[in-house]
Amino acid sequence: MKKIPQLTLAVTLLCSQQLLADSLSDSYLAMFKPLPTEAPSADNELSEARINLGRQLYYETRISKGGKMSCNSCHMLDKFGQDNLPFSPGHEGKLGGRSSPSTYNAALHIAQFWDGRAPSVEEQAKGPVLNPVEMGMPSADFVVEVLKSIPGYVEAFKAAFPGEADPVNYNNFGKAVGAFERKLVTPSRWYDYLRGKKDALTAEEAKGYETFAKVGCVTCHNGPAVGGAMYQKLGLVKAWPDLKDTGRQEATKLESDKYFFKVSSLRNVTETGPYLHDGSVKTLEEMVGKMAEHQLGKVLSADETASIVTFLKALKGDLPKEYIAAPKLPESGPNTPKA
Repeated sequence: MKKIPQLTLAVTLLCSQQLLADSLSDSYLAMFKPLPTEAPSADNELSEARINLGRQLYYETRISKGGKMSCNSCHMLDKFGQDNLPFSPGHEGKLGGRSSPSTYNAALHIAQFWDGRAPSVEEQAKGPVLNPVEMGMPSADFVVEVLKSIPGYVEAFKAAFPGEADPVNYNNFGKAVGAFERKLVTPSRWYDYLRGKKDALTAEEAKGYETFAKVGCVTCHNGPAVGGAMYQKLGLVKAWPDLKDTGRQEATKLESDKYFFKVSSLRNVTETGPYLHDGSVKTLEEMVGKMAEHQLGKVLSADETASIVTFLKALKGDLPKEYIAAPKLPESGPNTPKA
């Protein structure tokens, strides 16, 4: 039997290992999808009139107590949809109980808020306006009263919801904001990579993706938003230290949901720190290490952590600057009330 030279054998083994690695990487890619240009809804037409109204309402401060807060106050569109604070201050300066997540790509998620208590961006939009700590409006009826007192909004609601006898209502407020948010998407080089452009990522980023996949991060962070598609227990394998927030249990009242939170999207994650529901983790490197330890039961090396972070940088997308430009808002009517 002919003896295979050691060098040839080594090269053969390396090639086999690389083929296996490539095969595994390709199989992991099936867990992702390119980011769509919008998140459509069967219940909310994304018409130009509705989107334009939603953009105005996103920046509108007159629907807050004191007239200083808008959706954009905590979910700043020029800062990747959030404010980089652990907790956001409301109309009186009091802090909210959880970190404000990004509104970019949020319409692709399974639900809204950290505990998933709102099933859609349309329902989520209605919450902060009436929250006593956040925007502080006394009631939905009062919000509608304000909007009906502004002639420009009356006309805009008619255009956005044609054929309705009374289009200025609180549900339509949510629908308009939701329509605007459904096109807040941020494609990145990862989008190009998933569409077959293999040179869209650098060699280091591609290696980081393989590390990300093989460590097990893809178990929860997958789909077009690279997350946002499921709930998971924080401290799944190893208890999370000093965890006081019971997460989804607050919404469902089920013991089985204790410490479960919606899995975060990793798109633009380099821009959206500090991390977690309480903003307690300051750096992405620390977040990656903690996730591996507490969710997967693995301790990453410094090189593995750095490699994953390198990949995550490729998830930073481009902001749609023209789409998010602050619009001109309608002038107040002579009898516009103030909360």
